[in-house]
Amino acid sequence: MNNQEWLNYALAQMHTGQWFGWKKDWTGEHRMSYENIIVHDSSITKPTEADVNAKIQEIKDAETAATNKKASGKQKLKDLGLDDDEIQALMGA
Repeated sequence: MNNQEWLNYALAQMHTGQWFGWKKDWTGEHRMSYENIIVHDSSITKPTEADVNAKIQEIKDAETAATNKKASGKQKLKDLGLDDDEIQALMGA
């Protein structure tokens, strides 16, 4: 994912519904950037840029951990004597 996609994904994970959007008359290099976030829900305040960046890192870390666990699990199955076809049948990948 590129930076704009990470930003959009992180914001979507912070609250439910269509609580945010992007300015039509945007500034900067990309419309989908922190400076161009608008909040549609009056019960929600715009998160700080640090909070958004922390959420992005949290999501990236979770994806890395899941990838690492999957690789570790496959290796453990190989160590038990299963071949790649058996592992794929069990894990679907």
